Amino acid sequence: MDFAYLAPYGLEWLNLLVRWLHIVAGIAWIGASFYFVWLDNSIRPPAPDSDLAKKGVSGELWAVHGGGFYNPQKYLVAPGELPTELHWFKWEAYTTWLSGFALLVIVYYLNARAMMVDRSVADLTSLQAVGIGLGSLVAGWIVYDLLCRSPLGQRPLMFGGVIWLFLVGSSWVLTQLLSGRAAYLHVGAMIGTMMVANVAMLIIPGQRKMVNAMLAGHKPDPVHGIKAKQRSVHNNYFTLPVLFIMISNHYAMTYNHAHAWAVLGAIMLAGVLIRHFFNLRHRGRIAWQYPAAGVAVLLALAVLLAPGAPARIEAASPAGGDAARFARVRTIMDQRCVSCHAAQPTQPGFAAPPAGVMLHTPALVSQHAARIYQQTVQLKAMPLANLTHMTDAERAQVGAWFEAGAHTGDAP
Repeated sequence: MDFAYLAPYGLEWLNLLVRWLHIVAGIAWIGASFYFVWLDNSIRPPAPDSDLAKKGVSGELWAVHGGGFYNPQKYLVAPGELPTELHWFKWEAYTTWLSGFALLVIVYYLNARAMMVDRSVADLTSLQAVGIGLGSLVAGWIVYDLLCRSPLGQRPLMFGGVIWLFLVGSSWVLTQLLSGRAAYLHVGAMIGTMMVANVAMLIIPGQRKMVNAMLAGHKPDPVHGIKAKQRSVHNNYFTLPVLFIMISNHYAMTYNHAHAWAVLGAIMLAGVLIRHFFNLRHRGRIAWQYPAAGVAVLLALAVLLAPGAPARIEAASPAGGDAARFARVRTIMDQRCVSCHAAQPTQPGFAAPPAGVMLHTPALVSQHAARIYQQTVQLKAMPLANLTHMTDAERAQVGAWFEAGAHTGDAP
């Protein structure tokens, strides 16, 4: 048995299983984050002379779900007595980050030549590209944490603006060094690292200090709860931008744009505006201007990113009409695309055709004509990192074939 041939197949299965885990863990983490921020925004203080107020409860609410009634209560600092069983929320976050980093290694770092390096952007080695990616995760956390600890951290609106500018600037730097999709994914990984480090280095340690103080018979220092709350709210606002970045590799119109960093900045801003609406709504305030602004940003992007007539070299019409034109396109597909887009790819690192698109027969080329035109002519997103060196003249041939009707000339 040829184990070298099976290695990409094994990686494909590893990719599938780790991606599945990442999605499941992410749903659990995001669900918990959304729930507890909703809870904080929705609880109402008890009457000043009530038994709840005397116990130190700062807020409560009643909810119905799954056929039962629930009455969660939040204490101002801590209850008078530590309960026997205390539930912690941390493994959702840790598992999400660990599986996400493993996925980054499997998909990007082990195949950096195809997934991270774009020599039309920067002529890097695979090792250099991976080093830049890892460095961005570390640098992102250090800058973010220092800003949180600075006086700016006590001014939420200004802090949010500075962090947004930092992330947009990071996007610009990464798009000058890495392929568009790798740049986007590393901005997302940078934010995800900030989020999990908040949990691991601030939120959980602070909560442990409060619990340990109670075990020692002391009153917990409320500063730990205040810091944890600040970072938890930050994580809540980071969520929608991260979710977009997780799916961004499917949308070359964003990461392959000449100003991809600005596109990402606008989408992140829209996500924060929409999230802010829901946070306000849970406090009982309706502020439609925020989602309206977010939707307006997205609509403006849709208009600005709309493809025009692609600028390309004019393709001469070959003698022989449709059959000759399609024969040329099929030759281009065979030379530039089929190494990945075949039932059994020959391109190193690929065990299956990307997105399930196969182009090794005339019928398949015809079936995917619109997608071929979009990816190779309009967006120039394929071949991936232009690994097979498709020329502008070849893109022009593909464009002329599609615009003439994408006829196969009854090719066999």
